[in-house]
Amino acid sequence: MPSSQPASGDAKLGVAGEDEQQQYLTFSLGEEMFAIGILAIREIIGYGYLTTVPMTPPFIRGVINLRGAVVPVVDLAARFGRTSTEVSKRTSIVVVETNTDQGHLVIGAVVDAVSEVLEIHARDIEPPPLLGNHIRGDFIAGMGKVNGRFVVVLDVDRVLSPGEIAVSAWAERAS
Repeated sequence: MPSSQPASGDAKLGVAGEDEQQQYLTFSLGEEMFAIGILAIREIIGYGYLTTVPMTPPFIRGVINLRGAVVPVVDLAARFGRTSTEVSKRTSIVVVETNTDQGHLVIGAVVDAVSEVLEIHARDIEPPPLLGNHIRGDFIAGMGKVNGRFVVVLDVDRVLSPGEIAVSAWAERAS
């Protein structure tokens, strides 16, 4: 009997088949365009007051109060080993919900600017390249082709997982 579960690569992207489309929120970090599956997005807020937390790695900007909940905020550019995001009028915090071994985690991601919501066909998403990435390959779910350009589709569960953040924090302290 055939399985109703999507193939493992499709599950990561959240698509069921080659002809299906999925919506992605696109945003910029520097000159590059990135995307996160819209189903992971809880909301988008303007960059506002953050409370810094002592002894955290530089890519953790602090925490925000989101309707009474403490939400950690990660600077995605710094998380990818780049310089920290310069705050401007277009700087936003994309609040996402990730799946962890302990359940769901709500976390904010600082981005230079939110662009738009795009529909990308599964057939237009290529596997990530093996070489030449400035970010870890396991953080990339795929490379979406949109209007002749590539958009880096992030695996938000990996990029913002508490385990990955803890490992990165430990590595930064050790170096």
